[in-house]
Amino acid sequence: MSLFTYYINGLSAKQHTGSKVVSDAYSGFLSEPQEVVFSTKLPPFGSSESKDANAYAFYYPPTNKDYQGPDNELPPLLVLSHGGPTSVASSVLQSKIQYWTSRGIAVADVNYGGSTGYGREYRERLYPHFGEVDVQDCCAAALYLADSGLVDRKRLSIMGGSAGGFTTLACLAFRPEVFAVGASLYGISDLEVLAKETHKFEAEYPVHLVGPYPEARAEYIRRSPLYSVDTLACPAIFLQGLEDKVVPPNQATLMVNALKEKGIRVAHIEFEGEQHGFRKSENIVRALEAQLYFFSQILGFETADQIDPVPIFNDPSAANQ
Repeated sequence: MSLFTYYINGLSAKQHTGSKVVSDAYSGFLSEPQEVVFSTKLPPFGSSESKDANAYAFYYPPTNKDYQGPDNELPPLLVLSHGGPTSVASSVLQSKIQYWTSRGIAVADVNYGGSTGYGREYRERLYPHFGEVDVQDCCAAALYLADSGLVDRKRLSIMGGSAGGFTTLACLAFRPEVFAVGASLYGISDLEVLAKETHKFEAEYPVHLVGPYPEARAEYIRRSPLYSVDTLACPAIFLQGLEDKVVPPNQATLMVNALKEKGIRVAHIEFEGEQHGFRKSENIVRALEAQLYFFSQILGFETADQIDPVPIFNDPSAANQ
């Protein structure tokens, strides 16, 4: 196996087993991340006291030298909301991002307020505003790229896992005017369940992110997408491991049932033997392909890959009935 070092700024690749530069093999296929700084707001939102601020993301343009999008179209955008939620999106080479960019879809990996790596003040923007600051910044990133003429405003999508899945669902529920579709991977839909049932290691985490429970129970309910499905109008796909002890599988099931009752297009794939995050290669592949298939059905494009269809509830097309 060869070991590579990738210098993302300038995108060169060097093989450590020899001095030969092998970037030519990947030239035209790897999307180079571009760090973008965009304007956002700080809480309290909707108030004259809300101040302007900056947030950050890595933007990956669609890249595939063998294909070119239509001249009269801008690419769809996939916003990634990382987990943690106080984790960080980095610019290291990630095959899951290149999967999308090589298929004509732009990606924005957002470091919303609360992300590590930008100083304590930036990270603590999220305390106790989880479900608010992260939502604001993910939406602001998507709208900034659309307003900059880089992506199609009508084909904005968002995806996240775990805490990032919560942010995804919160964006769809509380900012339904921004995104056209979303994907939640083992995401949180009910913060109250998380506060009461999460594992011991993170038992006190919600206190910092939202507030003490049960004293702040009303805030947990207010920020939970499950209790705001009346405002959720965007199709979504849910992917969940059935042995997940961090985010119980019923978190996805409750959301899926609520969307089915509303008549919104929704897909639900459960993986036997998977926990919090998918580890089996066949399930990792299936999860990626399922998201691409679902997005293609909602955003109106054809996939170049031969992908097994995903059953979609409330889909008007005969193929999915």
